[in-house]
Amino acid sequence: MVRAPKSVDVKLNLRVLEISGTWEPNDAERRAAWEVYVELVTRISAVPLRADEGLLREALTSMYSLFATTREVLRRHGPEVAEPKRNGQYNFGYLAVAMLNFGVRPLLARWHPALEDWENQRPADRSRRDHERLWSQSDEFRAALTDTRRILTAYADLLAGACGVPNLLAAVPTSD
Repeated sequence: MVRAPKSVDVKLNLRVLEISGTWEPNDAERRAAWEVYVELVTRISAVPLRADEGLLREALTSMYSLFATTREVLRRHGPEVAEPKRNGQYNFGYLAVAMLNFGVRPLLARWHPALEDWENQRPADRSRRDHERLWSQSDEFRAALTDTRRILTAYADLLAGACGVPNLLAAVPTSD
């Protein structure tokens, strides 16, 4: 049986918000943390997207899917994962919502409409991949994706610690 720590240190820099303190996860929070952790370490949120691979649209879609997954986890595990804690400690609910609103949403808000505008200019005889490669903002978007991945990787580290498991990100290839 996994021996999860009683308390984990929280230190997350979300560009506009820094979260720093402690979190003493209960069993429901650990189960919820595990579910979100698995999503994070198996998506583009943790796996680098090199310049010669993937589609930018698919990367955004993968990031966007974190909202539905996290909402479902929060609903399924109920209020127990968001109960107020003593001494201002964090809870899973707060950390999960902050991850979405400050970690993922800025990327989506900026780049979803920009990419959609470019996609709408694609000629019928050009593949999606070829069209994306011609986008003048693709390098800037990939840099923003990398910045967001760094934030989400810090979340993944935190969730692994709360679950008392070794960080599975060691199995993720890195390019930076």
